[in-house]
Amino acid sequence: MRLIIISAVKRRLIPYPVSFADRSMSRKIPVESIFAFLSSLALGLIVNVLPVNTALSQEIDIKSLLTGGAKIDIENDPDEMRRLQSAAMVNQNAEFGRWGHLKDKYSTWVNHSNRLIPMYTFGLQLDALRQEGSAYTSGDSLAKLYGVVPEATVNSEAEHFDQTDIYRLQVAVAQAGYKHIIVMVFDGMDWQTTQAAAAYKNGKVLYQEGRGKGLAFQDYRGVKTDFGLVCTSAKLSAAKTDVNSQTVLSANDQSTGGYDINLGGANPWSERGDHNYLMGLDRKVPHTVTDSAASASSLFSGIKTYNGSINYSADGKKKLSIARQLQRDHGFRVGAVTSVPISHATIAGAYANNVTRKDYQDITRDLLGLPSSSHRRDPLPGMDVLIGGGWGEEAEQDKYQGDNYLAGNKYLHDEDLKRLDVAGGGDYVVAQRQSGVAGRKGLLAAANKAAEQDKRLLGFYGVGAGHLPFQTADGQFDPTIDAKGTEEYSADDVAENPTLADMTDAALTVLEDSPNGFWLLVEAGDVDWANHANNIDSSIGAVLSGEAAFNRIVKWVESKDAWGETALIVTADHGHYFVMQDPEVIANAGRINQFKADQPTGETRKEVPPK
Repeated sequence: MRLIIISAVKRRLIPYPVSFADRSMSRKIPVESIFAFLSSLALGLIVNVLPVNTALSQEIDIKSLLTGGAKIDIENDPDEMRRLQSAAMVNQNAEFGRWGHLKDKYSTWVNHSNRLIPMYTFGLQLDALRQEGSAYTSGDSLAKLYGVVPEATVNSEAEHFDQTDIYRLQVAVAQAGYKHIIVMVFDGMDWQTTQAAAAYKNGKVLYQEGRGKGLAFQDYRGVKTDFGLVCTSAKLSAAKTDVNSQTVLSANDQSTGGYDINLGGANPWSERGDHNYLMGLDRKVPHTVTDSAASASSLFSGIKTYNGSINYSADGKKKLSIARQLQRDHGFRVGAVTSVPISHATIAGAYANNVTRKDYQDITRDLLGLPSSSHRRDPLPGMDVLIGGGWGEEAEQDKYQGDNYLAGNKYLHDEDLKRLDVAGGGDYVVAQRQSGVAGRKGLLAAANKAAEQDKRLLGFYGVGAGHLPFQTADGQFDPTIDAKGTEEYSADDVAENPTLADMTDAALTVLEDSPNGFWLLVEAGDVDWANHANNIDSSIGAVLSGEAAFNRIVKWVESKDAWGETALIVTADHGHYFVMQDPEVIANAGRINQFKADQPTGETRKEVPPK
């Protein structure tokens, strides 16, 4: 029997294989399936559950059965990485790796992890932080971060940084006089994700430890650069809040955050892949795994807080993000671009205040300088550039947003959009998805207009579920089955949306003439969505899509000869739990796809030797 989980996300169905028994049978549902099922519940994905008698086979009809598409012919799929992902989901086993700590199942964990995540810096180094020493070597330092000394966290040999150190780096470079501060967040990208992407891209396994090589942000040496590892654990797993009054009603005084090197590993390449500690499930040391809201608050406001918080401390105080500090104190222009909805947690944490990450319309109002539930009488100045997804996402009601929720687009209501548009007397040149208009062309035209007229820029794009089309490892936009089902895009979906690299170009076009400097956030949010879905093909594609945006940043800096006054930080906000078992399988998929691309006849092979 096969369990089909129908998601609340439009055009998306979730085939999830489980061992299911009725009351007359003695077998039980395996614990890994329960984990996956409950994780999906926690993410708010499940609407209904239907048992469907669909046999597993090499040629499955899930796509045509559930979404009206063509059959997925796994055996004959010419895209080797796509074939590997499809087969892994159907067979629930893969030679190259798995999602979760259970060795005999491919897909059992769809949430975040407490892994140490990578940080790459350009134009600045980490020597001062190293001389200061890791906060995790000192009980006093940890007490300042978490409010208490977390259990099993102090370690005299710890070398990893804390996520709040990235905030401190931004403050330091601003004080040092840097004019361009750019933070690039690959949402959900841990060290294992970069290793998979590098192996595929290069057709070789280039590293087994350290900074790595093979991706542009690993290899670039056009300026001084550094690498470190970062702990992301949140202070608290949750807090009780009132979205209407914007108050934190209650939060546990005792932090549940922390990081145990003995269980989690001193670095990602030495961690135990068969233990549930990094998933936050260890009964003895259940350290809190962060969400993207708490991590964004750490990255941009320098606080440890509760999961779900957008720059509110656990005791209910609003915090000022680095972008707003630079805007207020230094006259910086500020901007943010993302491949996912414009008011999702990472972008929200760059600027807004809200007791809950789910109050999307009000968060967008903060981002764009309109009165909101958290700034009713004195709205924030707003960002100078905001570009992202959410276009076309309509909802009559949303129980997670406040009483001031307006039926319509759940992220940016049409009435708010009209108030912002220069055509209606607002400050923003607005570009949004239009039928028959190429996404890049429309967005860059708006960016040039905004720059010429000294206006702000708002870009609003996307497909179903509020994000840009998911790029796969081969550079196409044809994701296959995963823990959240399948997505299909029309030619218009792809053509009418810009890429993250296009968005980055547009943002720099508007911000570059700022007389006092600028701060910019670029978020590759689709890495997180792919990893939540346990889709290694889409995960690699998302990293490579983000790499293209990184290359645009570097090209801009070099064209302006601006490394002397530019600081670029590339990092993640948290990890997931992909366990690499044999990276050579992924490298071989990269070689096969490159071989196919090089053949005018379209010839394919199942194995290509490394060069």
